[in-house]
Amino acid sequence: MANHKSARKRSIQSKVKNTVNSQYFSKIRTNLNKFTKSLKADNSEEATKSLQVINSIMAKAVKKGILKKQYMSRKLSSLSNQIKKN
Repeated sequence: MANHKSARKRSIQSKVKNTVNSQYFSKIRTNLNKFTKSLKADNSEEATKSLQVINSIMAKAVKKGILKKQYMSRKLSSLSNQIKKN
């Protein structure tokens, strides 16, 4: 338990950041699962739509500093390559 005022504030801030970050990661994971399911079902239209949603969510996460830009570009590149293969 934090004893100083600044330490208490920092504890609250870290809890809030943790919840926001976990919400973003949850959204990303959910949409990645939708993407993989649509690829397995050979539904290319659904896959491209879910790729656009993933791109949007990841771009927002990069803007807020949750993800790194290089991770996002690498992930989107691999996903688009999967669509091209299929």
